[in-house]
Amino acid sequence: PQTDWTGIDPADLLVMDLAPDAKGRPRRVVIQLLPAPFSQGWVGNVRKLAAAKFWDGTSVYRVQDNYVTQWGDPDGDDKVKAKPLPKGLVEVPERDYSSAVDAIWPASKGYVVDKTHDLPASYFTEMETKALWPKMKDSYSETVTFWNGWPLAGDYDRNSPVHCYGMVGVGRDMPPNTGTGAELYTVIGHAPRHLDRNIALIGRIIEGMEHMSSLPRGHGPLGFYDAAQGDERVPIVSVRLAEEVTDLPRYEYLSTESVSFAKYADARANRRDPFFLRTAGGADVCNIPVPVRRAK
Repeated sequence: PQTDWTGIDPADLLVMDLAPDAKGRPRRVVIQLLPAPFSQGWVGNVRKLAAAKFWDGTSVYRVQDNYVTQWGDPDGDDKVKAKPLPKGLVEVPERDYSSAVDAIWPASKGYVVDKTHDLPASYFTEMETKALWPKMKDSYSETVTFWNGWPLAGDYDRNSPVHCYGMVGVGRDMPPNTGTGAELYTVIGHAPRHLDRNIALIGRIIEGMEHMSSLPRGHGPLGFYDAAQGDERVPIVSVRLAEEVTDLPRYEYLSTESVSFAKYADARANRRDPFFLRTAGGADVCNIPVPVRRAK
């Protein structure tokens, strides 16, 4: 039902327009930025970079198969050629890769964040069982859950967003560098969960993912585009905060606190159509993508 859908605040959207494809068709990518308390230092930097039009005229310069598509200033490591960064960017500490559990559930300090912790009482009244929520075993963390439309993983003290398909992260150099947000990437393959809490995530692509996942793979090391091997970077026309885009539709996500989402998660974990011989009985957190659609 419509009541189980939650509107996405346009103030949390970033719009990237790539150069048209070979047939002249536009390529627009819409990114939803993470809410507090996660990654807010980097998210703030990204907002400043977009407001300064930093990415205009930059490019997608790396596409590594089954891993990431990366964009920004291809000359960013060259002190002479690098595009100047806008003033006011902050240096974010490594501890902000994750957030304390009690920052998300203030009354739950010391409480194990389990799969049903943030479901309303009506969930149990209507379902009369927890069985609909699938088992989500995780190889990388003690707990996995969904919170306000986002998949999270962590331990009993701290949680972090996870590197699922379509998530957007911050490129960085070797530690202690944590990246400014000027270089971004999106996951285009199997979820590289080993990056969780090692690199900052700032959001996810909610529309136009096909424009990032279908780009030609780079032939250089780590998928970087190499002109000597015939690779051509993909120009970025503009990146804007949604408030500067006049023709952007409204979006909404299926509330992860709703009964509908619980049923959906169960259906993802236990396929019951005739094609399947047996149900899996569980699912990886990244195999339950949160549905996002254009609002009616």
